[in-house]
Amino acid sequence: MFYGEYEHSLDNKGRVIIPAKFREIFKERYVERFFITRGLDQCLFVFTEEVWTAQEKKFREMPFTNAEARKFNRLYFSGASDVVCDKQGRILIPDYLKTYAEIKEQVMIIGVSDRMEIWSKDKWQSFFDGNKNNFEDLAEKLMNDKS
Repeated sequence: MFYGEYEHSLDNKGRVIIPAKFREIFKERYVERFFITRGLDQCLFVFTEEVWTAQEKKFREMPFTNAEARKFNRLYFSGASDVVCDKQGRILIPDYLKTYAEIKEQVMIIGVSDRMEIWSKDKWQSFFDGNKNNFEDLAEKLMNDKS
């Protein structure tokens, strides 16, 4: 569903434009509302309402008596905000999420199949540079391909 890397800048109100390719997908699927929350590796996750609802159901099924589940759910859901694209295709990133992801001006929006991720440009470059040489090893481990 979402693929590619796109570099954008925050405007002076903290909004970022969603890549045109992604907006086309939203239009085709009649998606108007998104959910943005704390992601892993200090990025932000952006989900369509459909994917968010499925994730929420899965996390709701975790036992609240499990301390790890409670911690995760508190951090994940307390950081969530629903957002809507304006007429120019921008979304507002809440200040607390910009702080979490250390987003200042330049951002990378990447497609990761069923979600978008928003990274500070510097954090993304660091992550990419630190992992690009392991890509084949990761593929082999995760796809169980021993050939």
